[in-house]
Amino acid sequence: MEKENIAVGLDIGTTKIVAMIGKKNEYGKLEILGVGKSKSLGVARGVVNNITQTIQSIQQAVQEAENNSGYKIKDVVVGIAGQHIRSIQHTDYISRNNPEEVIGGADIQMLIDQVNKLAMLPGEEIIHVLPQEFKIDGQSEIKEPIGMYGGRLESSFHVVVGQASSIRNVGRCIQSSGIELSGLTLEPLASSDAVLSQEEKEAGVALIDIGGGTTDLAIFKDGIIRHTAVIPFGGNVISDDIKEGCSIIEKQAELLKVKFGSAWPGENRDNEIVSIPGLRGREPKEISLKNLSKIIHARVVEIIEQVFNEIKAYGHEDPRKKLIAGIVLTGGGAQLKHIKQLVEYITGMDTRIGYPNEHLAGDSDEEYSSPLYATAVGLVMNSIENKTQSAVRIEELIAPPIRGSFRREPAPVAVEEYEREEEVEEVQERVAPKRSKDESTGDKIKRTFFDRYVDRIKDFLDNAE
Repeated sequence: MEKENIAVGLDIGTTKIVAMIGKKNEYGKLEILGVGKSKSLGVARGVVNNITQTIQSIQQAVQEAENNSGYKIKDVVVGIAGQHIRSIQHTDYISRNNPEEVIGGADIQMLIDQVNKLAMLPGEEIIHVLPQEFKIDGQSEIKEPIGMYGGRLESSFHVVVGQASSIRNVGRCIQSSGIELSGLTLEPLASSDAVLSQEEKEAGVALIDIGGGTTDLAIFKDGIIRHTAVIPFGGNVISDDIKEGCSIIEKQAELLKVKFGSAWPGENRDNEIVSIPGLRGREPKEISLKNLSKIIHARVVEIIEQVFNEIKAYGHEDPRKKLIAGIVLTGGGAQLKHIKQLVEYITGMDTRIGYPNEHLAGDSDEEYSSPLYATAVGLVMNSIENKTQSAVRIEELIAPPIRGSFRREPAPVAVEEYEREEEVEEVQERVAPKRSKDESTGDKIKRTFFDRYVDRIKDFLDNAE
């Protein structure tokens, strides 16, 4: 009897915290069982700055997801973002003792361990080590080195680095919320899993995830991650500009942006005006929609230009690095009216809005196919890949013996049979592990590295008491 693989993703954003519970259905699509959302208090630009408030927000989102789904959450895969994230390109190699031996997983692991020893700035830690292309004895552009022969194994890596203290603060918040941390994923990578197709990654594409506090960028070419960056501006800065420019309160500024905002000032006529109620009996305030869109336009242009500078830094103008699939916009900021046209105008690149609905089951709530949930959907997909059993049915926790009482045969026999089945499955896994055949070298590296990294954070949290 195969256990249900229930996966949980936790997106800790600047404006909202989303806990999403899901599983794969028989068609391989993601079936969302429950979602909890809470206002994010204690997080600024993707970084925790108030532990107590963040714990409360996480607990609220988790509780809501549990109530909606009927499952109790045990552990979560968490997205990491924030202005402290940076990425570097690095090339490393190892010399093998016996070139006549086939290259195996141990050789790849040795190369990875070497990259992990890179000297970082004080207080920084390596979060992701993403292999790009391998080279064996000078032969380049090898994507899968396992099974080949050679003396010198070389690889280029995309290394993502972040502040150790920021990552540990996230771990502390999750542990204090009464759940475990099962994995960490860079948020732009999670979003890319949810909204990009493999064809786009092969052709070359830039994913721009416009969140509340940060704008995340991930560039793919030939199916490989080539560049990542986090711009410390997002939708909140636009709301702040509206608040200052129109002399209104934050709540009203956010509503104005969502309901009437546009990134293209030319489309509003001069006589289009919206009236905002005054505070505590004061006169209502009239705001021109043309002025509103001018304020939004100025800030969005600044954000897009910074992202475009990162795309140029990757080398987009080089014909070999050209991003044929253009740009995909996702995140809450992608819902701003006319932002697609503005991005195309500034960058000259084809642009589309990225929705995570391609991976969702047909009967999913329409709300979850919004760009707003792209990161959360990607995190759940990541958790499913890791084969995590992150949640259990609440009724199973309350009364486990009831299930046995419905069976005709004596319960002990059923338990023995179940144990025997598990033993057989375990032996089969040991003799011929199915997973390793299907996995690429990159997947193996990512998994083993993350297992060790999450263990390191857990050890730190346990010893910090």
